[in-house]
Amino acid sequence: MQFTAVILAAGKGVRMKSKMPKVLHRLAGLEMILHVVRAVRQVGVQKIVVIVGHGRQEVRDLLTGEDILFALQEEQLGTGHALMQARPLISDDENLLVLAGDTPLLRGQTMSRFVYYFENSGADAAVLSTAMEEPFGYGRIIRGPDTMLTKIVEEKDALPEEKKSKEINSGIYCFKGQGVFDALSRLDTANAQGEYYLTDVFPLFIRENKKVEVYRHQDSEEIQGINNRVQLYQAGKALHRRKNLELMEAGVTMIDPDTTFIDLEVEIGMDTIIHPQTIIQGRTCIGQDCEIGPQVQIHASQIGDGVKIDSSIIKEASIADCCQIGPYSYLRPGTILREHVKIGDFVEIKKSLVGEGSKIPHLSYIGDALLGKRVNVGAGTITCNYDGRNKYQTVLEDDVFIGSNTNLIAPITIGKNARTGAGSTLNKDVPPHALAVERAKPRVVEKKLGRKIKEGEE
Repeated sequence: MQFTAVILAAGKGVRMKSKMPKVLHRLAGLEMILHVVRAVRQVGVQKIVVIVGHGRQEVRDLLTGEDILFALQEEQLGTGHALMQARPLISDDENLLVLAGDTPLLRGQTMSRFVYYFENSGADAAVLSTAMEEPFGYGRIIRGPDTMLTKIVEEKDALPEEKKSKEINSGIYCFKGQGVFDALSRLDTANAQGEYYLTDVFPLFIRENKKVEVYRHQDSEEIQGINNRVQLYQAGKALHRRKNLELMEAGVTMIDPDTTFIDLEVEIGMDTIIHPQTIIQGRTCIGQDCEIGPQVQIHASQIGDGVKIDSSIIKEASIADCCQIGPYSYLRPGTILREHVKIGDFVEIKKSLVGEGSKIPHLSYIGDALLGKRVNVGAGTITCNYDGRNKYQTVLEDDVFIGSNTNLIAPITIGKNARTGAGSTLNKDVPPHALAVERAKPRVVEKKLGRKIKEGEE
């Protein structure tokens, strides 16, 4: 069968108490609706229609490049009304997979099983359901004496007896062809919400002797929708737990998975150890045999094999094999470290390349710099790269030794195998193999500390 997926994402999400559309809130590194889109893609569905409304342009901007069609629901008049907006984009021979944009825990394999069930059932429509111990807020599946579906009733419209049902509607459906649109055109708003309920098409189908099936899924966690910040947190926690389990099964050691937060797009090689209080975000790739943490935050960075990072922040950086970083280092965007580099405590690096075997052990700022191989930067060194208007580059060639508390005023080049004396402030290039020292002459005022200095005395 040929399927088109329709994702309902027009609602404001009032209970989120946010200026942002609900489906744009992020979990485990991805916006809510992107989790749903990816689950649909895993089914093999190529054509996706997203129903937009509140924050329509923001949703469109996010999904640019995802090869998605959009339909506008100008007024939010219910799920049935939302699906009707997709009708001009659906041809007669297309079957529909309908789902909500606020269900980020859905797995692609679950969608595949549901679609397969529908294809082989010969049904005109199918509903994905699950059982919940605490079903409050969800529509209930109501079955007849023959266990067949009779209707789906929303929480606000349910009778006390109907609310006892623990089988809930997931909001995920399959429909054959255009039949659902014909049924939707005959709906009314005689319900507590005054809306056009998509679920009201099922009693119509049943009365017209169309076959409706219910596929009951065992994992209720996947079905949970997000309506407030508490549920957002719970879903995010579930996604991080899944990712941690996946990585551990692939050979990554986590000392405490409960305090380790890794986004879904992160890749980590086997025999790497992740210590507690570690956050790894974005499209980060970490190699094998690394040791990360404790208290490390990494965002969108590439890290080679055998790297050790302790109590540091790494953002949009590239780190080659066998580097050692931290504690309390800060690698900002544009930082590139070659093999066997050591970055020590309280070192900040920005938009700089540090060559193989170089060391910046502690208490330094290196910005807009190019360091060669085997460079040693003494404690307290600063590249003065900004004059208030422009930024300039500092170049330290191979085997340079920078003395402690050196200020390098860019643009400046320190030649190969040159040295600078401790406490120097340099604003001119230093040739290779030279020693550069720039210090003021010491001034000693004797016998002044033992008595009070009178006014006017130096």
